[in-house]
Amino acid sequence: MSRVLVIGDIHGGLKALIQVLERASATEQDRLIFLGDYVDGWSESAQVIDYLLKLKETHECIFIRGNHDVWCEDWLKSGIIDDVWYQHGGKETIDSYAHIGADEQKKHLVFFEQTEDYHVDEQNKLFIHAGFSSMHGPAKERYASNYSWDRTLWEVALTMDRRIKKDSALYPKRLLLFNEIYIGHTPTLYYNVDVPMNGCNVWNIDTGAAFTGKLTCFDIETKQFWQSDTLQSLYPNEKGRNK
Repeated sequence: MSRVLVIGDIHGGLKALIQVLERASATEQDRLIFLGDYVDGWSESAQVIDYLLKLKETHECIFIRGNHDVWCEDWLKSGIIDDVWYQHGGKETIDSYAHIGADEQKKHLVFFEQTEDYHVDEQNKLFIHAGFSSMHGPAKERYASNYSWDRTLWEVALTMDRRIKKDSALYPKRLLLFNEIYIGHTPTLYYNVDVPMNGCNVWNIDTGAAFTGKLTCFDIETKQFWQSDTLQSLYPNEKGRNK
């Protein structure tokens, strides 16, 4: 039976990606939805993109764009190094491209260019890296950067008073637009949690792989999930991303 599996922020941790897909027993019948931030942090960012390019040849894959992916795409396109990006994982990503030829880099650039701002499936479930601010939904979002940067959607879902019912005028209209919403971007470690978190109909799958956490793969039907080892244990001689 095919599944829809959502994978959180990878941040250059190829070993964790391979491990978590193996633990989830992912097959070619499964749809794999990646929530973005493939790069920046651990030492194998370029190798993660190589792996994903090969994976999409055999699996149905949907790749959402994260804020770190935007930075990397801009660098591959222009060669200009953003100072903020460099300090937040960009250096490790640049280093990972040291032995990647020009032709391969062009393929990676195409990969980033083809990533999606968000995806809505057949069951009206939304998959987006960060969030959106428009009460009319991401299609009406005024600032495209919110797709990969917004945290207000998650903050609203997480702090909602559960006594407020969906038919109340007080219920946030953004949360009524989709049956479920899956996000990354905000590590659950910020809340001292190392597993996926749920607020209203929003699920946060970023379990801190960029830092001291693990990479998560989540079955949206059963809500079962699998995790890699901590990234620090997989890359013991590295520090990961700076906060």
